[in-house]
Amino acid sequence: MHILDILKERGLIAQITFEEELYRQLERESTTFYIGFDPTAESLHFGHFLPLIAMRHMQRAGHKPIALVGGGTVQVADPSGKTELRKMLSLETIAHNAEKIKEQISRFIDFGDGAARMVNNADWLVPLKYLPFLREIGPLFSVNRMLTAEAYRLRMEKGLTFLEFNYMIMQAYDFLELFRRYGCRLQMGGDDQWSNILAGADLIRRKEQEAAFACTFNLLLNAEGQKMGKTERGALWLDASMCSPYEFYQYWRNVADSDVDKSLAMLTFLPMEEIRRLGAMEGAALNEAKSTLAFEATKMVHGEEEAQKAQQASAALFSGGGSMRDVPTYGLTRAQLQEDSRLTTLLFLCGLCQSRSQARQMVAQGAVTVGETRVEDPEARLSEEDFPADGLLLRRGKKNYSRVLLQK
Repeated sequence: MHILDILKERGLIAQITFEEELYRQLERESTTFYIGFDPTAESLHFGHFLPLIAMRHMQRAGHKPIALVGGGTVQVADPSGKTELRKMLSLETIAHNAEKIKEQISRFIDFGDGAARMVNNADWLVPLKYLPFLREIGPLFSVNRMLTAEAYRLRMEKGLTFLEFNYMIMQAYDFLELFRRYGCRLQMGGDDQWSNILAGADLIRRKEQEAAFACTFNLLLNAEGQKMGKTERGALWLDASMCSPYEFYQYWRNVADSDVDKSLAMLTFLPMEEIRRLGAMEGAALNEAKSTLAFEATKMVHGEEEAQKAQQASAALFSGGGSMRDVPTYGLTRAQLQEDSRLTTLLFLCGLCQSRSQARQMVAQGAVTVGETRVEDPEARLSEEDFPADGLLLRRGKKNYSRVLLQK
């Protein structure tokens, strides 16, 4: 089965340029392609998960990935999807983030024996000389056409800076540079990057008179058309210190019934026959499909051992079996308890609530359980006697748990 057909069958493909020609290109030879990741934070998030999965599909089909870390473009700031200028990061922060992201990408892609390569566009963007660059690349970009791109149109109302206006040109230049260095002919990425990716393919065709292609991926939306991958704490991060394997597992374990089938297809490498079987389940039986989705996605991001621990913790909480050791745990010192023994403070400290005011609201609404007891008094306090040796289990709502261990 052709790799593009595989990606289409799984619901990943959004748009392709010169589609028939790209089909032939991928059939004819092992093709070098790239996906870019700007180091705006020290971890990738769910928005990068689908491109990483697609990259692995492509590599499995015999094509050669380039993972580009945008240490140069992040200094310009991508305006895509933003109504305000992104926060400017220090060079030290960018370098730190880039190293962390390189580690994460290595979990998904095989870099051994030249199977893939990782590059940083700061290597060629930082040394660029402004006037030679403008003379070579500037005449090939129409300002009128650039302003029709959605990324820029969204910013026109509040003001588009000249700094951001350069982003599309810089990303297009990345594609040209990768073509010249490594023969890269295909850029892939999220559909919100369509205009930028298209600009790069067009630049190669005009500048080098060579074939180059653009391909974007669908966003994973829920049944209401909203982006998936957002939690109450913000983004669904791929770093265990920012989003624990248990939290990651529970996110996918608790997706809506209507979202299971497409999530399995887009986020796992299970055969489509198995995905159709799981997706066709109804009622209580659909829990098997959700557990499979959660386990496979967590295994891909955090490894099989962590996925098993998350599965066991989920079983301990929801099925009465498994080990409580892997339930998210917060260590509370006796000094902290003596300083402030309010339940609402503990709910905030252990991360079950984003603020003390939210904690008060949740308690008042009867949404908080301490051990086996529902607590509805926002002024409730705890003592050392309330904490069993193996920890006090707190729950907010039906699905949010934390085990609190009292320490010295």
